[in-house]
Amino acid sequence: MTFNLKIPFLGFENIKTMELQKIDDVFARLTTSQRNDATFTLINPFILRDYQFEIPTQIEHLLQLDDAQELLIYNTVVLNSKIEESTINFAAPIVFNVTNKSMAQIILSNSDIYGIDEKLSSFLPKEQS
Repeated sequence: MTFNLKIPFLGFENIKTMELQKIDDVFARLTTSQRNDATFTLINPFILRDYQFEIPTQIEHLLQLDDAQELLIYNTVVLNSKIEESTINFAAPIVFNVTNKSMAQIILSNSDIYGIDEKLSSFLPKEQS
């Protein structure tokens, strides 16, 4: 699905549309074919933890969330060669309004609750000896 980016990502100000490709119930890929191709690996945070935040009113209006019938929320992942060492940015979720194909990234003000580089391993079941 192609989404219109309502607020540019930092460092990617020229990107206006992005393609969301769901890999499975956990992972997705966000790409652009515009100048300076960019690809982001995303993860469904609700699979990993209790994850709650308020969407700022400005973002609600930009994405027309009051009309949304389907909403997706993902977080970016920095992949490591050892998957359990990959890190997740819970402090900057990406919100997708599937109904009108719009999206925006939110920077959470309560970043003391959610980190920008939490290791995936901390959310995986621990091996018992």
